[in-house]
Amino acid sequence: MALFPHLPLLLCFLLSLFLSNTLAFPAQEHNHHPHRGPAKQNYRDALSKSILFFEGQRSGRLPPNQRMTWRRNSGLSDGSTMHVDLVGGYYDAGDNVKFGFPMAFTTTMLSWSVVEFGGMMKGELQNAKEAIRWATDYLLKATAHPNTIYVQVGDANKDHSCWERPEDMDTPRVAFKIDSSNPGSDVAAETAAALASASLVFKKSDPSYSKLLLNRAIRVFKFADEHRGPYSNGLKNVVCPFYCSYSGYQDELLWGAAWLHKATKNPTYLNYIQVNGQTLGADESDNTFGWDNKHVGARILLSKAFLVQNVKSLHDYKGHADNFICSLIPGTPFSQAQYTRGGLLFKMSDSNMQYVTSTSFLLLTYAKYLTYSSKVVSCGGVSVTPKKLRAIAKRQVDYLLGDNPARMSYMVGYGARYPQRIHHRASSLPSVAAHPARIPCSSGFAALNSPAPNPNVLVGAVVGGPDAQDRFPDQRSDYEQSEPATYINAPLVGALAYLAHSFGQL
Repeated sequence: MALFPHLPLLLCFLLSLFLSNTLAFPAQEHNHHPHRGPAKQNYRDALSKSILFFEGQRSGRLPPNQRMTWRRNSGLSDGSTMHVDLVGGYYDAGDNVKFGFPMAFTTTMLSWSVVEFGGMMKGELQNAKEAIRWATDYLLKATAHPNTIYVQVGDANKDHSCWERPEDMDTPRVAFKIDSSNPGSDVAAETAAALASASLVFKKSDPSYSKLLLNRAIRVFKFADEHRGPYSNGLKNVVCPFYCSYSGYQDELLWGAAWLHKATKNPTYLNYIQVNGQTLGADESDNTFGWDNKHVGARILLSKAFLVQNVKSLHDYKGHADNFICSLIPGTPFSQAQYTRGGLLFKMSDSNMQYVTSTSFLLLTYAKYLTYSSKVVSCGGVSVTPKKLRAIAKRQVDYLLGDNPARMSYMVGYGARYPQRIHHRASSLPSVAAHPARIPCSSGFAALNSPAPNPNVLVGAVVGGPDAQDRFPDQRSDYEQSEPATYINAPLVGALAYLAHSFGQL
């Protein structure tokens, strides 16, 4: 066996990288299809599947055009114990609880995907909008009463003591809320961000719905700002350790204000950002973007106002965004990011792929803003072009889709090899069509512990992904690596739309 079987390939790659960086002209950034050569991956197929996944996560009464047909209605009495209608929305991952915090973030990221790259989605745009609306219809219900937000349906501890289909749920569907005496600025401001960003998605196609979303976003943000506190204080036993707010609520206030500034064009929000930005952590050096910490996303979003809309007072956000970018680039003085030997960005062992997808989205989005304004990122004397950011994002998405040491696609139903035993109740138990009789709480554990592949293919689901050594055991019990989640897929939708379009697949 040759010791370095990939050395010729590596030398070719390094030479091509040197030539592409040496010979690239700035004008190429403005080409309609900035990537050259054939794509290894079918980004268009992956885009379709990444959106289809959300239909498998739906709670409530399913519509006639439901494409994930092995799913049925579920949670039809949600909210009734509190005399409110909380039917609908999404299950966040492989369980049957509706957690409002990650659901709102998922909605914001789906909306941002459409805001930035919806024009490239062609036939998938309508499916993406339907995925957003399934969430916003629910968030409107959850925020129907002033100064009150229903932030969870289901008792997670009791739900996790069962392994049952959503259609069979008999665990308590108690609803939990925040209000002025038990605040939750984090989940409230994220909900405001979700509603505000979605209002931009529907602005042209459904102006009245867009207006409803925006007015609700304004009201919800006011509540988040005036009644400050983390939601995991009052609801600790309910939301922790599942979706505790570890990063505090300051990041969500900045993020929510950024989206309201974008959606309303009201100078009140620009003023709010200028006055409160520093105290809300605008220049903190964290470089993790996900359902808990929004600082980096807020920086990138606010940098657009400076780079594209020329809002001079937000000049500092380009610097803040650059700092984040520099932390990701190997070989720069400020590089902090860890990558596996196979090239995957590695943040943590639990659901690492969520950081891969969110970071890839931010790289492509920031590259778009930089290109528009003919700017680059300066990392301690090293100049980083938009082209470089796109190349890093593409490499991450390609790894996710199968260009990795395991030759495994981490998106279910995409490619020749993909996870067969995902940590997901509905996927792992026989469907209602195949097994109409109820499967009781404890009986389902036989499926959790079975080595057999899941009977229902949750097409498009992206799992937590491989470990730091690029290994993936494909075991259902290993929720850290094998569980899909809505907030893993949401930012990937935008990244795949960009890649499919730029390689001429859409």
